[in-house]
This record gives sequence, structure tokens and C-alpha cells, in this order.
Amino acid sequence: MSSNRKIAVVLKGYPRLSETFIAQELLGLERAGHELVLIALRRPTDLKRHPIHDEIRAAVHYLPEYLHDEPRRVLRALLRSVPKAGFWRALGPFLRDLLRDRTRNRFRRFGQALVLFSEWPGDAGWLHAHFIHTPASVTAYASLMAGVPWTCSAHAKDIWTSSDWELSEKLGSARWTVTCTRTGFEHLKGLTDAKSRVHLSYHGLDLDRFPVFGGSHSSRDGADPGDPVRIVSVGRAVAKKGFDVLLRALSLLPDLNWRFDHIGAGDLTQELRALADELGLADRVRWNGALDQKDVLARYRDSDIFALACRIAADGDRDGLPNVLVEASSQRLACVSTAVSGVPELLEDGENGLVVPPEDPRALAAALERLIRDPELRQRLGAAAERRVRTEFDHQSSVRQLIGLFHDEWRKVP
Repeated sequence: MSSNRKIAVVLKGYPRLSETFIAQELLGLERAGHELVLIALRRPTDLKRHPIHDEIRAAVHYLPEYLHDEPRRVLRALLRSVPKAGFWRALGPFLRDLLRDRTRNRFRRFGQALVLFSEWPGDAGWLHAHFIHTPASVTAYASLMAGVPWTCSAHAKDIWTSSDWELSEKLGSARWTVTCTRTGFEHLKGLTDAKSRVHLSYHGLDLDRFPVFGGSHSSRDGADPGDPVRIVSVGRAVAKKGFDVLLRALSLLPDLNWRFDHIGAGDLTQELRALADELGLADRVRWNGALDQKDVLARYRDSDIFALACRIAADGDRDGLPNVLVEASSQRLACVSTAVSGVPELLEDGENGLVVPPEDPRALAAALERLIRDPELRQRLGAAAERRVRTEFDHQSSVRQLIGLFHDEWRKVP
């Protein structure tokens, strides 16, 4: 590959435990022979890493998360950039954006783009943003400054919490954009005349890291207090995951024996703990915090039910297709979730999982009770879910699609 084909990938943060789908894509691109350099808008906050992060060879460069934290670096970037034509190419679009979005955040993204332009990573000749909100803003400005093309992977929150005017303009300036659910795909296509440049690409799963489970899930049915049914959920403690709804559903269950494990960190953890106490669930709920991928895999195999009560949050934030549902399904674990965004694109109610309306603790409790009492149903749904994941959600297909999109564009670039 010629040197100007190096891809600078702009990320909100790196590495992040909740974004294994990004890490597996980066590793897939590297293994296909693509040279990457990673540009992160913030440093990691997770105390642990997944093993995959240690396999990715790309160098990581961190931009100032807040401009006032590194004023000399930002001033140096401004002084270096002002004499160059690229600065003036980007200034006009920035000012137009600022008139519609008069926030500190807008200055922050332009300042981060200046630092990226000033400290350009080697011979990178292409920019790719993961998330179409703030990382794509930095990428779009830097693309104008450096005179290099850019592309984008859009996911969930970034789509649904961004204004239509901004999405439309980014879709128009990016060479192409991929997104991971049909609902997001249809929404983005509706915002641009360049519909052929929007592509649906499911993340999929690295099945080598989630091999076939050679054991079997239990036949627990909630009758034995010494051997309770094990319910697990994995996700950050944030509003869109609906863990408060899940806790309320658990409190509505009849006199059955179960235990619930939550895996993940997040701002709402203490609030959820307090809710569990209020509902009288404290002795049946374990809060495990963030775990690495190997530990999460072990929990899937040791559990009976996976539950995730996805919802649309008050600010419009929502999941796309939660990767944890794909992971749990790969281990024949019976899943129950809600009809939000891309969840029904993986789970069909009664076929390979149970799907209930969001924000409905009673419906969720009924689905959980059904799964608790019926181990044969769990086994049937889990087996069907695994078949679907292993035939339709292998991440290699999404990596091949991305490689094809890059190559198609590179053939157009002199």
C-alpha cells in the first residue's frame, strides 16, 4: 500500500471497554494490511483493557480534551496554521456552523482540528471518524485544513442526538458513511441527496473470541433457593440501557429464586444501587463493575438469561444494535430485550429471543418469568440465536465491506 493510503482514525476516546466493536474493526483493517494511526479526543478512563487492545499496533495520539488544559499547544497550533491555505478553507465552514451552534463545544472541535492539522500524523492521507457527532466535526474541519478526504462510521447516540442540518452537511462532505442498524441507515438516507454514499454495515462479532460454547446451560427453573436462576446484563449504567426498568421488572417477579448480575460502570451506578435497595432487591443483585472480555465471556456461559431493557432516553440517545446481545447470543444464552432501534434486527420475538415494548416493567417481568420457569424454552431460543449470529453476524463481513469502500474511493484519488 502506498504511503498516502495510511488512515488516521479519529475516535472520541481510546481504548474504551464499551467499544469492542470499534477495536475489532481496527484490528481487522490492520490484519488486512491497512496502516492506521489513531487520534483520540480524550484519554482512557477505564481501569481495564480488553486483550484486543494490546493486539492493535497503531500508534495513538491524544488531542487536548479541553483547550484550556493545554493552551500553549493550542496556541502553537493556531500560529502554525494561520499562514496556511487550509486554515482559511476551514474557517468559513466553522463560522457558518458557529452561527447555528453557538457553544463552547463548537470552538473546542475547531481547536482540536487545528492541533491535529498542526501535528499531522506522518504521511496519513485519509481521515476516518468513528461517530458522526463530535469526532466527525473534528474530522471534517481537519479534512478541509489538510486537503485529505474523509469518511465516517455512524452508530447510535451520535445519530439521534445530532441536529438534522449538521448530519446532512456531514453526509454531503464525507466520501461515504456506514451505520450499523437499518433504522439509522434509513434516517441518514433521508437527510441527504447522496443516498448511494450511505451504507448499512452491521458490526458483527469476532467469533474467534466468542467460540462455540462446548458446555450446556442449566435446567434451573427458579424452584430451588439453593440454586437460583442466573440473570446477567452487560452495559454502562446510563439512561438508555434501562437498568431502572429492569430492576423494577425484577421486583415484580413472583416467588421465584433468581440472582441478577450487572457488569459495567457508569454515572448512574449509585442511583441504581439505591433503587435496588428501595425495591428490596439488594441481596439478589450483584454489581460487578467493568470486566474484560474474557471475564464477560465466562459470565455468559455461567448464566441462564441475558436481559437488556433498552430505551430511548430523554435527550434522544439510544442504542443501535447492542453488541452485548450479539455476544450473549453467540453463547446460546437466551436473551430478552426491548423493541428499540436495531434490537429487532437481531432478535425475533419467540423465534430466537423475547422482545417486549420499552418502558414496560410488567411486560419485561412476564418475559423473565416465562424464561425462568421454562429451561427448555431458554435452550430453544438460545440455540436459534446462536445459529443466527454465526451465520449473519460475523464481523469479517463488515471489515470486508469497509475495505471495499476504501479501495473504491482510493481508485478515484490520483
